[in-house]
Amino acid sequence: MTDPATAPASAQQKIDTSVPHSARIWNYWLGGKDNYPVDEEAGDAYTGVFPGIVTIARSSRAFLRRNITYLAGEQGIRQFLDIGTGLPTADNTHQVAQRIAPDARIVYVDNDPMVLAHARALLYSTPEGATAYVDANVLEPERILQAAAGTLDLTRPTALILSNILGHIADYDQARSVVDRLMSALPSGSYLSINDGSRGVDPEFERAQDGYNSSGAVPYNLRTVEQITSFFDGLELVEPGVVSVQQWRPEADAPAPEVIAEHGGLARKP
Repeated sequence: MTDPATAPASAQQKIDTSVPHSARIWNYWLGGKDNYPVDEEAGDAYTGVFPGIVTIARSSRAFLRRNITYLAGEQGIRQFLDIGTGLPTADNTHQVAQRIAPDARIVYVDNDPMVLAHARALLYSTPEGATAYVDANVLEPERILQAAAGTLDLTRPTALILSNILGHIADYDQARSVVDRLMSALPSGSYLSINDGSRGVDPEFERAQDGYNSSGAVPYNLRTVEQITSFFDGLELVEPGVVSVQQWRPEADAPAPEVIAEHGGLARKP
């Protein structure tokens, strides 16, 4: 089991609870407890404009859970690199993977002081497996890979998870470059999992997000389904391809999936 005391020293940075924080707002929408009244107020203000954001947040999380279940349960993947982790909630990557495969090894990556302060909750592992936490920016792929290699054997198939993180990279070509540089370092048989907010599906969501971005908050850039799909260029998409997240291999007892403005997919490196 990884020692939870290895949480990065930068986690000790002062956390400002007087202004809303995007990770805490997302945590609030997911039903988590790691948020403050200011975050609830901001979250409620957003849902007042677009109530569907709660469905998007929770459907995104469920999509990730189904991805990991497929990878660990059906494809035998035992290594996961989760970049842009966010605050711990229910069914974090290591929890889902290690329920299926206790020997799974997971590296989380984030550089947000608020997230780092809660990193201890992500560092608990089964005795057979391992978890680790890297304090790094998504724009530093080589540094991430070097640090991850301390826990993962990057000569073996690894699942790269980029869940609602690429929208924080404003420049599309730069986002493509980050994905390409990360995947180029992983061997054949590795997988790429991406889901992001999508443009061209729900005008109300776009108005709400554009308003949020112009408020001075850390912006999150919605992208077209075609742009999200292009992140998987050169890889073999797992059926049903890039779809609205509720439509990706829904569980048998799930309600009829809706088309919501959050698209994602999973692909294998040949």
